[in-house]
Amino acid sequence: MAEKDDYLLDLLVDLGFTNAEVVARAREEAHAAGVGAVDLLVANKVIRPEDVTQAKAAQFGAEVVHLASLKIEDEVISMVPRDIAKKYRVIPVFKTEGKVAVAIADPSDLNTIDSLTHLLNAEIELRVASEPDIEAALAKYYGSDKKAMDQGIFKDVIQELTEENVEIGNADDGGEVESDAPLIRLVNQIIVDAFKLRASDIHLEPLEKRFRLRYRIDGMLQEMKSPPKRLQAPIIARLKIQAGMVISEHRVPQDGRIQSKVGTKLIDLRVSCLPTNHGESIVMRILDKEGLRLGLPELGFLTDDQQTFERIIGLPDGILLVTGPTGSGKTTTLYSCLNFINRPDRKIITVEDPVEYVLSGINQVQVNDIIGFTFAAALRSILRQAPNIVMIGEIRDLSTASIAINASLTGHLVFSTLHTNDAPSAVTRLVDIGVKPFLVASSTRCIMAQRLVRRICKKCTAPYQPTEAEMAALGIKHEDLKNANIQKGLGCQNCNNSGTRGRFGIFEIFVIDDESRKLIYDQVPTNVLRARAREMGMRTLREDGIRKVLAGLTTPEEVIRATVGDEI
Repeated sequence: MAEKDDYLLDLLVDLGFTNAEVVARAREEAHAAGVGAVDLLVANKVIRPEDVTQAKAAQFGAEVVHLASLKIEDEVISMVPRDIAKKYRVIPVFKTEGKVAVAIADPSDLNTIDSLTHLLNAEIELRVASEPDIEAALAKYYGSDKKAMDQGIFKDVIQELTEENVEIGNADDGGEVESDAPLIRLVNQIIVDAFKLRASDIHLEPLEKRFRLRYRIDGMLQEMKSPPKRLQAPIIARLKIQAGMVISEHRVPQDGRIQSKVGTKLIDLRVSCLPTNHGESIVMRILDKEGLRLGLPELGFLTDDQQTFERIIGLPDGILLVTGPTGSGKTTTLYSCLNFINRPDRKIITVEDPVEYVLSGINQVQVNDIIGFTFAAALRSILRQAPNIVMIGEIRDLSTASIAINASLTGHLVFSTLHTNDAPSAVTRLVDIGVKPFLVASSTRCIMAQRLVRRICKKCTAPYQPTEAEMAALGIKHEDLKNANIQKGLGCQNCNNSGTRGRFGIFEIFVIDDESRKLIYDQVPTNVLRARAREMGMRTLREDGIRKVLAGLTTPEEVIRATVGDEI
C-alpha cells in the first residue's frame, strides 16, 4: 500500500494537485496514524477524490470516465456477468469487435485485468472511474443481492407465474392473491425503490420490445433496470387493481389512488393509466406530505423576499397568484403558505382537483366535473361557509376567476395558481379569459412566478469556477466572483453521484402598487407592466437564480436551464 501511495503522491505533485511540502507532512502524519497518505489528504480535503482518479489514469495513460453521465446499453452490460462485475468491481462501458472497454477504480490491479481478459475471452481496454462512481453504477445496472428488482427476482416471478399456469401475456383477472406472491413483491419493490430514491413520479411505459421503468428524481427522469416485457400485462393489471381501476377496460384513460406502506411510513400515490400503441402506460405521482411542512426558507426564499412574501400572505383580503408551468412547485408553495397562516381563529377552505394532500385543520373540497360540481359551483357554495381564506387549485375560466375576484373584494384572502411564464403576463392572461381590467387591478395584491432548480448536494459540494459561456449567459462579471461562493457537487452516494440532492425555488415577485393598478386599468402591454415592476425592485427569475448561484446554493447550469428566454 505504501508503494502505491508513493507513486500516487508523486503523480499528484507532478499534476499540480498539491505540493511536495504538503505531501511530506502527510507522509509523516499517515505513518504515525497507520493510515494511507492519499486517504489522509482526501479526508482533510487537501485533494479531491477525482484528483486521485485523474492521477491513477495519468499513470497508465487511460481515459477518465464519469459513469453517472453515461447511458450504458443493456447489450454492453450483458458482456460482463453480474457475479464478475460485483467480484472485480468493474463496469463495461462499450464494446467493439473482440474488445471490451471496462471502467475500473484501480488500473494498477494487474491481477484483476488478467482475470477479466481470461473470463471474458476478450481484449480489455481500460477506463478509470472513481470508487463511488463504480459503486453507484454497480447498483444501477446490476442491483444488489437483496433487491427485488434484480434480474434473479424477475426470473423467479416468471417461473412462479408459469408454475401457477398464469398466462403472462394476459392481464390479472382481479382474483385474490397472497400478499407474498412474487408479482406483488415485485410491484411493491418498484414503489419502495422509488420512495427510497426520493422520486416524485414512477413511469412504467410499454414500448415495442421492452417495458421501460423510469423514476423522476429532482425533476429529471432516470431510467432504471426494467422488468422483462413478458411481465408488462400482469404488472399493469396489479397496479390497476390496487388503484381501484376497471381491470377489463383497456381503451380509455383511468385515474386512481394507491396507499402503500414503506417501513413505518404511509405514502399516497396518484395513478394515471393511459392506453398507448403497445399497451397501457402507468404514471404514479408519489405524494409526499413531508414537503408540505416546509417553511418559507426551505422553499428557497432569501431573507428579503421572505419578508415581502410574509407581509403579502398576512393581508386580510385580495388575491395572491402563483404562476409557472406544470411541475414548478406551485401547489407546494400554496400549501406551505396555508400552513404558515393556519391558526385556530381563521377558517381556511380549499377547492382542488384533485385533493392531493390532506391538511390538518383545513376544510378541503374535491371538484367533480362529472356531476357538475365545478370550481365555480364549489366556490359559490363555500363562500356561504364564511371562510377567511380561500385556496383555489387553479383559475381555469372566467366563471372561476370572477368568483375568486368577487371573494377577494368582499374581505377574503384568496390564493390560486395560473399557468403563465412570468409574473406580469398573469395580468394579460386574466384579461384574456374575460376579467375586466379594473377588477384585476383592484383585487390583485401580488403575483409570483416560480421555477424549481436542483440544490447542490451538501455532502460533496466543492468550489467551482464557472466557464466564460456560463458567465456570459448569466451576466456575471469577473469582479462579481470576488465575494461569491460558487459551488458544484462532485457526486457521491448521498446524491446518487448526480452532485445534486433536492430542489428549491427561484422567484419573481411582483407586488401591485397604485401606479401598477393604473397601468393595468389602462391595459398597457406586458412589457410596460414589466418595466414598472422592475422599477419597483422586482427581480426576474434569472436574477434571483444568479443570487443563489453566487451564494453556492445551485449551479449556473441549473439556472440557465430553468430560465431559458428570461431577460435580465
